[in-house]
Amino acid sequence: MSEPDVPPGEIIVHLDVLLARRKIRSKELADRIGVSEQALSMIKTGKIKGVRFSTLIAICDALDCQPGELFEFRRVPD
Repeated sequence: MSEPDVPPGEIIVHLDVLLARRKIRSKELADRIGVSEQALSMIKTGKIKGVRFSTLIAICDALDCQPGELFEFRRVPD
């Protein structure tokens, strides 16, 4: 089964930037939100297809940020 047509663009994850600004290590955040370091690394690198809202809420709560600070949409030029 093929995926439906996806608009030409990409989602950029800024989790590493927020961690640096708040001087929090990935391990500490992973412990706070109850996910493995590997799972958090996959989110940071964008190597995932989706994020559960419960995980997103936990990240935003732990980092005192909004979802828009974590993710950015960039259109890929034709």
